[in-house]
Amino acid sequence: MSRKDAIDSLFLKKPTANEKSATDKSAVRVRTGAISAMGSSLQEMAEGAKAAARLQDQLASGEAVVSLDPSAIDGSPIADRLPAAIDPKFEQLEASISEEGQQVPILVRPHPETAGRYQIVYGRRRLRVAANLGRDVSAIVRNLTDRELVVAQGRENLDRADLSFIEKALFALRLEDAGFDRATIIAALSTDKSDLSRYIAVARSIPINLATQIGPASKAGRSRWVSLAEGLGRPKAMDAINVVLESEQFRNSDSDTRFALVFKAVSKSPARKKVKVWSMPKGKKAARIRQEAGRTALIFDEKLVPAFGEYVADQLDRLYTQFLETSEGGEADQQ
Repeated sequence: MSRKDAIDSLFLKKPTANEKSATDKSAVRVRTGAISAMGSSLQEMAEGAKAAARLQDQLASGEAVVSLDPSAIDGSPIADRLPAAIDPKFEQLEASISEEGQQVPILVRPHPETAGRYQIVYGRRRLRVAANLGRDVSAIVRNLTDRELVVAQGRENLDRADLSFIEKALFALRLEDAGFDRATIIAALSTDKSDLSRYIAVARSIPINLATQIGPASKAGRSRWVSLAEGLGRPKAMDAINVVLESEQFRNSDSDTRFALVFKAVSKSPARKKVKVWSMPKGKKAARIRQEAGRTALIFDEKLVPAFGEYVADQLDRLYTQFLETSEGGEADQQ
């Protein structure tokens, strides 16, 4: 099935005989070649009161393709994309529409709070291209509930394999934070409960400002984003990341390269742990003293010195008191 046939079957209904007779002749139903005709017709009538009345009739039917000013269309209430500073695919789309025209309409709904305005359901990049080119955008206008909007929005992006892992994760998180139930989010992402939990867990672990600066990173799959989220818990991980974010290389890189730079900074091996060894009088290594960031561990070899670890533990109060009495830092603590 072609993309146009899929849109026809999903979003357009065949009018009955009565509906055909009642519909104004200027309201064109979606069919082959109708997009350009409807766009031109509405553009010519845009400034007249008669045009406004006809547009209202088209909106009531919910099925007509109309030509809209991009400035009259607001974003979806739930964002599903991350901006990309360098986006070759968008540049290709803009060139294609500039030369060939817009082949596929976007989907919008009447704004639930502001008369005369709309909210985009999907087709954000096509909308952006139209705004850049100074053209009206061809759109299907349908009356949708909030739930229908987010499900249609999610399904369209998934059908096009267009959202990256982090965009799906942030979309899921935003839906949950907006109060949508898990069943709705699962429907929007075409996923299951366990995957949805992973999406939301990763999205909550990665600061939104960091994800925004990296961008969609379409080549970085789930495992690498999960590793990045886990790596953020390491000591001084954000310090290393901030150095990367301020670098000229990061600013001049595309999204996937930006992810790689941040991932490398977080994945660097931590400083080697300092390990000392305590040997018994006969030279056998009976304990290791391991020092790392913020902690020291004393590990005894129970085969060589059974019960000695427990003995040392029982002596900690006495040893600490002795430490305070003999160390200058301890004297300061006691004051």
